[in-house]
Formats: sequence, C-alpha cells, structure tokens
Amino acid sequence: MIKLIRVEQLAPGMYIHDLNCDWTDHDFVRNQFLVSDAQTVMSVREIGVHEIYIDTSRGDDVADAPTEDDRRSELDAALGDIAAAPQPRVQRVSRDVEIQRARRLQGEAEQIVRDLMGDVRIGRQIELEKVEPLVEKIVSSIFRQPDALLPLLHLKDHDDYTFMHSVSVCALLTSFARTLELPREVIKEISIGALLHDVGKAKVPDGILNKPAKLTEAEFDKMKSHVVQSKLILQHTPGISEIALDVAAQHHERYDGTGYPNKLKGSEISLYGQMGAIVDVYDAITSNRVYHKGMPPTQALRKLLEWSKYHFDPKLVHAFIRSVGIYPSGSLVRLESGKLAVVQAQNSEHLLQPTVLVMFDALRRCYVPPHLLDLAKSSNVIIEHEDFDKWQIDPERWIAAG
Repeated sequence: MIKLIRVEQLAPGMYIHDLNCDWTDHDFVRNQFLVSDAQTVMSVREIGVHEIYIDTSRGDDVADAPTEDDRRSELDAALGDIAAAPQPRVQRVSRDVEIQRARRLQGEAEQIVRDLMGDVRIGRQIELEKVEPLVEKIVSSIFRQPDALLPLLHLKDHDDYTFMHSVSVCALLTSFARTLELPREVIKEISIGALLHDVGKAKVPDGILNKPAKLTEAEFDKMKSHVVQSKLILQHTPGISEIALDVAAQHHERYDGTGYPNKLKGSEISLYGQMGAIVDVYDAITSNRVYHKGMPPTQALRKLLEWSKYHFDPKLVHAFIRSVGIYPSGSLVRLESGKLAVVQAQNSEHLLQPTVLVMFDALRRCYVPPHLLDLAKSSNVIIEHEDFDKWQIDPERWIAAG
C-alpha cells in the first residue's frame, strides 16, 4: 500500500515510492528506493521535502499514515473547488484562426532562443531588441486565444528541451499573468524574464545538462549555478527590467525557504519570482527528457496543489490552475462513454467541461472517426486524464488539431 508520511517519520527499512518533489530539486538517480541507513534519511531531509510517499509492501509501515488514495481524494476535491469558482469572461478569437499563426510562432521562438543561447555561450551580450518583438507576438497570441499556442508546448523533442522549455515558460507565464489581470506592460516584462530565465544554462556544459544518469554532487552544484549565471548575464543586459530580472533570479526559490540560490522565504520572493517558480516546475514535470518521463498535465496540477502546502503560495497555484484549466489543452482524457479524447479548448465558465476531440475507443482499443465535442453541451463527462504512451497514441497527430 502507498502511504503519505512526514519526512520526520522516515527511517531505515522504509521503501520510498515517491520523493514528492520536482525532480530538478534533487540528485537522486531514482525516485523510488529502499532507505538503507541513517545517512540516506539525512540526504532525503536535506532536499527540502516535507512529505513523501512510502510503499509498505516493499518496506516498513507507519500505521496511522494516510494512503495515497486519501490524499488524491483531497486534491481532487480542491481541484473541483477551483473549477467551481467564478471565472472572468475573456473575449477570444476563433481557435482555428489563431492556430496556424501559433504554429509559425512556435518555430520562430525556438530558433530565436537557440540563437540567443549560442550567443551567450560565446560571450556575446543579449540584445533585447531581438527578444522584444518575439515576446510581443507571444503575448498577443495568448491574449487572442491561449488554446492555440499552449497545447503546442507539449510537443517537445528532448534534444531541444532547453530551448523549448524557455518558450513554454514564457507562454504559460503570460497566460498566468493575464489570469491575475496584471497590466499588459507588466505582463510583457514578466514574459521577457520567462523567455530568458534559463540563459545561464549556456554556461553549463552539455554533458551535465543532458547527462542520462545521476549527477555527481559537483555536477549538481554546477547545474544549480545556472540561476546565478542567468542573473549575472541579465544584469549586464541593457534595458532589462527588475521584473524580468526577478523572474530569472528567483524561479528556483521556494515559499518555505528550501529553494536556491538564496533560500528566500515567503514575501522575500517577489510576486514575479513566485509565479516563475510555479510555471517552471509545471513545465519541467510535464516534459519528457532523456532520463525523465513527463507526467500528464492534470497529474502535474495535483502535484502543484499538493506542494503548495509548503513550496508555493496556494492562492497563486489556484490562479495558475485556472489559467490552464483542470484538464489543460493538449491533455489526453477518458470520457464516461469509454472514449478517449484530446482537450482542444477551455470553457472559462466551466473548467471541468472543455471542448475535446474524440478519437479513440478505449474499450475496443481502436480509433473512431474524430469529432469535436463541447462537454458543456453534453451529458458526457471526463473521468480521468490518460497517458499518450499507455495507449500508443501519437500526440503530434492530435494535439492542436486543426
């Protein structure tokens, strides 16, 4: 049985099922392992987790600990409350109109970030005049119709992760800031910071960035140094704003003070740094890497909600979830009818009832003629998120279809 325990309860002889934190926050090669000695217990505590999941069928038990199913029921109830809260009406253009423009923008953005990282690697200064027009296009696309660009961000090649992660964080943070109804000029600066938040990785050797095995302590420290490097690079970038700088310099800080590089706590982290941290984690844990399989978006939202007890401001996590939806566009979901569908567009007034593209029969395990279904106008409902790999469905074919 999988149970949730406080990290203070961890002891040798227990089997860790899930470290219950963003995988970029630790250098354990695995997320599941037997705790063999007191030193391992100390190492787990040092990564800053407060609660972890243990497997009592493979190690020692804690009698009164809640089960994984208990915690999941709590989180699903919280997601339901977020979905039920009144949502602001947002005017959007047709998704079909925006999607072709979004596809071109995605390719342009990846190339610009690739070129920018290459310039930084050889010591060239970032020129904001090359960045600002791209950011303005991303902001405008999100304002017109976020369900066009955001789903495309799920389609990352792990070889291009560093570049596409920056683009994804930029678009997601733009949508997040819009949900918070921040002024557009502030949103633009947040988005610039998001696009540039990982420029310091240009100073990290590729062998460390893409290592398909456990990093040594020295390598992990070098990886974490990218935050300081990003700050230094941007401080020497003419025209950079404090808002953009906060996003880049604080996106690995945590609300409880367990983050890095400065272990800032609570209000010591700016609003923009807190927002950046939430989005950075969400995109990281939903992305496939050579050594890490991303989790489905809705599962990732549950994790953010769970971690908001310590690592993030819960109110901001709730706002982020509202910005992407309970079942984010591009998600694979199972309907009550037994069909699988890919979420195409959010219904801002009914977050549990997006428009989906029905395309697969899970009971007969075969494709069906694809058709759009607005769940707000249907008796059919979403039962759960699904995994594309589990059903051997190519997401490239169905995400942002149109």
